[in-house]
Order: sequence, then structure tokens, then C-alpha cells
Amino acid sequence: MNLGSMILHKRKALGYTQQTLADKLHVSFQAVSKWENGTACPEIELLPAIAAILGTSVDALLGYRSAVVTDYEKRYQSEEYYWGIVPNSLCYEIMKLRPPVKPLKVLDMGCGEGKDAVFLAKNGYLVSAFDVSDSGLEKGKRLAEKCGTYVDFFRANILDYRLSEKFDIIFSSGVFHYITPDIRAELTENLKTHTNERGIHAINVFVEKPFIAQSPDEEVTGRYPWKSGELFMCYHDWLLRKTEEVIFDCNSGNIPHQHCMDILLAEKIK
Repeated sequence: MNLGSMILHKRKALGYTQQTLADKLHVSFQAVSKWENGTACPEIELLPAIAAILGTSVDALLGYRSAVVTDYEKRYQSEEYYWGIVPNSLCYEIMKLRPPVKPLKVLDMGCGEGKDAVFLAKNGYLVSAFDVSDSGLEKGKRLAEKCGTYVDFFRANILDYRLSEKFDIIFSSGVFHYITPDIRAELTENLKTHTNERGIHAINVFVEKPFIAQSPDEEVTGRYPWKSGELFMCYHDWLLRKTEEVIFDCNSGNIPHQHCMDILLAEKIK
């Protein structure tokens, strides 16, 4: 998307009118309208303020791709599925706790090549899924078609995407370590607010341990491991169905290494 389209998309995601955004920037709503329809561009000095109000970065507004995006685009170029097609074990726990006896809306955040999103859709859930990688999303669409099911795949960046509608289930595996520490509280609060009562969140995050060597993935900038228990504390006001910390072996990139991960399954109860 171009700059105007990005401003329009992010403004609407936050539920702002053109007038609301204009007031926050001390410009006219006509100026915002011109930016969004492409007949004018905001002054350069306004870009940091626009990005801050819309909860994103100047780079994201301008469409620059980070090293993380480039890294995953390379991984997903092959015909084979980089992460395989076996669903994450959290998918089975979701099914046990909230079986799809009625239509339940699921959001898969950072879906990669779509294996988990497709698995849940195949089992009767109404699934939306996003990722920053175009090649990953395309492979997800092909997998869904091959499995005879449908997932609403779309491109978004977890750093600046915010919910404007409610879901019953929010799922994310191996993605939250891209969230910078300064926006974690705000982002998780947005997710919690936009979850229906008795809804659940199934999330895992990589955590730091001084006795585990840096993985090959961490050599790419843009990754921020969490502290042990940090994710659990974000859900102190929910019913914690599962809180677990595990250390496991990994061979991604064909280099044997280890990770430590915190795993959360939490339920919203008023």
C-alpha cells in the first residue's frame, strides 16, 4: 500500500474519523482526505506524529520492509513448507476447551504459511489469519484450497495491527517476540478488549535464559525475547487455564540449537 492507503487503513482500524485524526494533528480534515485519496502528501515533519497516533512506525507508513520480513520471504520461497504442516499442539488444546459446536471466530496472528489456521478452519472454526510475508500468505491460501477449506488470509504487521472487531479465540505461535517491550501492554490490552466473554487466548513466546546460547534466528534484528512469566502477568485478570515453561531442541536453518518458551492458555471471565 502507498502512504495514503496506509493512513486510511490504520485510521479505520483504530475507529478514527478523518476529523478525529485531523484534530490530533492540528490540520484540517480536508488535508487528511487528500492524503488518503492520493492527491497530496503530508509534510515530512508530520510523519512521526502521524505514525505515533496511528500506533505504527514511519518506516511502516512508507512501506519499508524490515530485515525480519525479508528473512521470512526467503524461507517461504520453496515449495516445501518451512515449518511443515503438522498443527501446533495448542490447536488441539483450543479444540478441547472450545470445540466448534457453534461458529467461533478465530484470529491467527503471524500465521506464517498457514498450517495452524488451515487446521482450525478444517475443523469448523471461522478463521482469519495475518502475516507480514506475502509468500507465506500465498502458501497458506494454497494449503487451504488443497484441504477444501477457507481462511481469510490478509497481510498485516503485528507491531501496528490493532483489532476493531471481537473474536472468540486468539492464537499466536512463535510471533510475540517481535513485539517491542514498549508496546506489549497496549497491544495485549487491545487483544483482550476485543475478545468475547468466555473467549480464549492461546499464545506462546520465546523467553530469555542466560544458559541457552543465542539461536541463529536471533542474529536477525527485530526480535525481543520476553522474560519468564512476563506474558502470564499480562493476563493476571483472566482465568489461566495453562501456564507452562519448556526448553526444547530446534533444527530450523539446519543448525541444532535450543529455545525456551512460555506457553499460555487463558480464558476471559467477567
